[in-house]
Amino acid sequence: MASLVAAWSGHAHAAGEGAKAGSPAIAAAVAVESDGAKTRFKVTLSKAVTAQVSLMERPDRVIIDLPEVAFHLPQEAGRSREGLIASYRYGLFAPGRSRVVMELTQPAMVSGMTTAPDATGAATILTIELSRTEREEFRRAAVENPAAKEASAAPLAQETKDARPVIMIDPGHGGIDPGANASSGSILEKDLVLSFAQRLRKKLEDSGRYKIIMTRDQDVFVSLGDRVRAARAAQADLFISVHADSISGGQEVRGLTVYTGSERASDADSARLADRENKADAVAGVESVDMPDDVSDILMELTLRETRGFSHNFAGRLVGEFDSVARLNKNPHRQARFQVLRAHDVPSVLVELGYLSSQKDLDLLMSEEWRAKMVSAMSVAVDRFFAARFARRGTAAVLP
Repeated sequence: MASLVAAWSGHAHAAGEGAKAGSPAIAAAVAVESDGAKTRFKVTLSKAVTAQVSLMERPDRVIIDLPEVAFHLPQEAGRSREGLIASYRYGLFAPGRSRVVMELTQPAMVSGMTTAPDATGAATILTIELSRTEREEFRRAAVENPAAKEASAAPLAQETKDARPVIMIDPGHGGIDPGANASSGSILEKDLVLSFAQRLRKKLEDSGRYKIIMTRDQDVFVSLGDRVRAARAAQADLFISVHADSISGGQEVRGLTVYTGSERASDADSARLADRENKADAVAGVESVDMPDDVSDILMELTLRETRGFSHNFAGRLVGEFDSVARLNKNPHRQARFQVLRAHDVPSVLVELGYLSSQKDLDLLMSEEWRAKMVSAMSVAVDRFFAARFARRGTAAVLP
């Protein structure tokens, strides 16, 4: 197979003979080797792929974009520091596209890429070599060859407006962005909230009263901006983002919390959480800008005020329904500047189901019985929210 070594300019390079159609390549093993000023990242693949490399600053990162790869790697892969690589993460970045993001210990350039058969001859080892460099050289390379700004979600099909209320359910994180994780490392937020969101979708769809759309229905990365744009494009009547936080050394901190959007956080903890969640794009190696307020005239300002009123109303109904079935945080309804709650014309809430760092919360989050009760409580809150809205409009209520 061809050996490709270059002073990288950020263009795509074939790792071997190029990607082949069919099932995704499998990443079966990975190794990081340090040798003085150089560090080599080696991944064993079931077949050749095409790789594209780029750099990002603040923090310093190397981004490797690949066609879809199924990563069958140990849970601890990417967590240990070695040479120029502080850590790395990997996963599905968009439908048909995977990504590896390496956090660097200091500025480094991709000084070479090689491919070679493994010892069995049945697989390909892709090696990416990193070499130390000066800050200015790294900065120039990052500016000249930036990573993709955002991974666009699959466009929503243009359909005739459904007469039923449209609800968009947003499972947090996904793909290369795992979100929080339990202390064991075996339970990831992205998986847990997707499973919960799918259950909530089924419950609401079974009622026949609503049209349900999800920002993601698989383990794929969706940028914060795309989540908001999807809700607006669908003319959603309600947006529910589902998360499960984690706090280091916080076994005693537990309970469910409902958040609504606000320019000013209701408390310091909420501000810190919003700041963490708003960095989800950076985790995936996406340089996204702050979502614009999109409020440029008095009509939009009035719409925003009305929307936030609806968001607060729904949050209150959720807390009321959760009170009898869930352990609530001591301050269960909070506010903060979450990017994913920025649509000025879509009532939006973010539900933190609990803390993966709390064993008691984790046991509940993994309980089928508890999840069923939670989904039922959310369904009742949705019914009552829309019944009240339709009553104000003078139209038929959603409740049977």
